[in-house]
Amino acid sequence: MENFSFAFVLAGFVVGLIVGLTGVGGGSLMTPLLIFGFGIKPALAVGTDLLFAAGTKFGGLLNFARQRIIPWRVVFSLSLGSVPAAVVTLALLHHFGTSNPSVQHAITFTLGIALLLTAAATLYKAIRGPLRQQSADIDEHRLAADIATHAWMPVVFGAVIGVLVTLTSVGAGAIGVTALMLLYPQLPLPRIVAADVAYAVPLTLVAGLGHASLGTVDWSLLGMLLIGSLPGIWLGSQMVTKVPERFIRSALSVLLAWAGGKLILI
Repeated sequence: MENFSFAFVLAGFVVGLIVGLTGVGGGSLMTPLLIFGFGIKPALAVGTDLLFAAGTKFGGLLNFARQRIIPWRVVFSLSLGSVPAAVVTLALLHHFGTSNPSVQHAITFTLGIALLLTAAATLYKAIRGPLRQQSADIDEHRLAADIATHAWMPVVFGAVIGVLVTLTSVGAGAIGVTALMLLYPQLPLPRIVAADVAYAVPLTLVAGLGHASLGTVDWSLLGMLLIGSLPGIWLGSQMVTKVPERFIRSALSVLLAWAGGKLILI
C-alpha cells in the first residue's frame, strides 16, 4: 500500500477535478480505476469509493452552496427516493453477505451495466449539454425551474439510483445529471450539476457507512483518495461555468464504455 500512496492521492485529485468540472460521479471513474489500476477487490472498491464520493462531493456541495446555485427542492425530492432505497439494498447485502460469490458477481455485472449507462449518458450530455442555458440565474416570472414535469418521477428516479449506487457506487453522476436534464428541462446546467452533487452526499454517506458495517471499506486508502480529491473538486467546481465540456465528456464516454464492457465479461 505504501508504494501506491502518491498514486492514490493523484488519482483522487484527478477524479475530484473531473467530478467538479463535469458532474460525472466519482464512482464511475474511481471504482474501475481501483479495480483495474490497483487490483482492489470489487466489493472493497465499491465500499471505499462510496465514502470517498461522500467526502469529495461534500466539498463540492459547500462550494456550490456558497455560490447559491443548489436547487434544494430538487435535492429533497431525489433524496426522498434514494436514501430509503439505499437502506433496503444494504439490508439485503447484510442478509446475503458480500463474500457470497453470487453477490460478488451481481456487484461486478451491475457495475458493468451502470458504467455502460454512464458512458451513454456522458455522450448524451457531450452532445446536448452545451445547448442548454448556462446561466445559473432563474427568471422568477417564468415557470419555476425546480419543479419536475411529473412530481413523482424524481422520487422514483432517486430510488433506482439509490439501489445502483449502493451496489456499485455508480449512478449518482452522469446518469443522475442526464435524468435531471430530462426531469427539469428549465433548470440551467450549473444548477443541474449542483443538484446532482448535493443529493449524492446523503446517499453515498448512508450507503458508505452501511458498507463500513459490512467490512468493505479500506480506511487508509480512503484517506489518501480524499487528500487528493478535496482540492480537485474545489478547483473543478470553480471552473464549471468557464471550461467547455464536450471534448472531456466524449473522451470519458469511451473510457467508461471500455471499463463497463470489461466488467461484464469478468
